[in-house]
Amino acid sequence: MTTQQLSVQPDGSVAALGSAPGRNTNRWLSFLVRRLTRAIVALFVIVTAAFAVLRLAGGDPVRAALGPTADEAVVQARRDQLGLNDPPLEQYWNYLAGLLHGDLGISLITGRSVTELVEFRLPATLQLAVIAFLLVLLIAVPIGLVIAILTQNGRRRGTELTFTTVTGFFAAIPEYLLAVFLILVFSVTLRMLPVAGMSGGETFILPVLALALGSSASLARIARVEALNVLSEDFIRTARSKRLPGWMINFKHALPNMLTATLTLGGSLLATMIVGSVLVEQVFNWPGLGSAFVQAIVTKDYGIVQGLAIVYATVILLVNLLVDIVLSLIDRRTTLLETA
Repeated sequence: MTTQQLSVQPDGSVAALGSAPGRNTNRWLSFLVRRLTRAIVALFVIVTAAFAVLRLAGGDPVRAALGPTADEAVVQARRDQLGLNDPPLEQYWNYLAGLLHGDLGISLITGRSVTELVEFRLPATLQLAVIAFLLVLLIAVPIGLVIAILTQNGRRRGTELTFTTVTGFFAAIPEYLLAVFLILVFSVTLRMLPVAGMSGGETFILPVLALALGSSASLARIARVEALNVLSEDFIRTARSKRLPGWMINFKHALPNMLTATLTLGGSLLATMIVGSVLVEQVFNWPGLGSAFVQAIVTKDYGIVQGLAIVYATVILLVNLLVDIVLSLIDRRTTLLETA
């Protein structure tokens, strides 16, 4: 096994000694291809699992969805419509072909297209998750950096204890419990904000807070640790020795260098928020995918459950892929060290 020396380029990238810029570009493209391949393989496994679960769970999903009193002719007609009377391999092939053409299946109860349901409800879910994610970044990163500055080198133990206690408390509360608490305080007791629905800007406040508070606490703890690591680096000590202003050291030098690891976990939080919005949407009667997913489970409409599970998995894979690409563009060292 050979080792390869790396040199830091003027633009902040890392290159092997003697390597050309074109070689670094090829390595980044190789990195991108590997990430895309992993995402495609993962999606294929998820799609296959979703298909298998519906067929191998036992019983008749159509009968379960339509109820025991449904006429047998209606049940058989729905099975024919779904192709469930075809051989399993033919079903699987038709299922994959439909997905490639944007067909996520149909409801076992109503026969409505799942694709139409997604087109109608996905924007509401994404709006909620993205706004909550931006709020998390605006809260967590500055707080983590400020607390790191205040508690560096073991100073202000009381501040550190208060910070870890408060953030640990909020990080441990499930989103749906926090949602119920917010409704009790701000809607039922104080009557300041609407209880449910999506009818204006103020209806975003409680569901966004329910999604963002716990994630903000978790990310703030991580941001503090990353900031402490950066503040102990030699280049920060060099900056201090030059008697640069404190704001310049902390926000021009420390902040950019702590963002890479923080944004990596922040991107994962966005995927977590999209999934976590399932129960929050149900609590606030939000017209997104989450409430439709829960209702489909309750009514045993496995056609919708299967289609929405694939949508959630695809969104999560795309978010994680996007995070990898953005971070590789921000910090080429991640890409080059992995391929070195």
